[in-house]
Amino acid sequence: MRRGSVRTGLLAVIVMVTPAAQANDASYEKPLLQLAEVIGSVHYLRNLCGEKSGAWREKMEALLETETPTPDRREKLIASFNHGYRSFAGTYEKCTAQALAAIDRYMEEGSRLSEEIVQRYGN
Repeated sequence: MRRGSVRTGLLAVIVMVTPAAQANDASYEKPLLQLAEVIGSVHYLRNLCGEKSGAWREKMEALLETETPTPDRREKLIASFNHGYRSFAGTYEKCTAQALAAIDRYMEEGSRLSEEIVQRYGN
């Protein structure tokens, strides 16, 4: 698929971000929930456009495992992932130029969020 370097950066942050941040920091919560939503969106769109893997769901599972959230926070993170997924499932039934553009936008957004989280909350 496209945007290999952005994808690599996004994947790296999933592993790096969560141990570095404080789980009780409310300001950390918002970008982490946004990142979960972006991962859900990318999961749907990339599979729609030919990826045919569970790689992005696995990345979300890795984020949850690394983050070790409370049950309430875990539920919120999963809900954000599902919201991102369902938002596009209701919009795109086949891969289109617009779907490919959305992949690019969300990969860039995920990269931006990832960098922000690492810079602001990393060690």
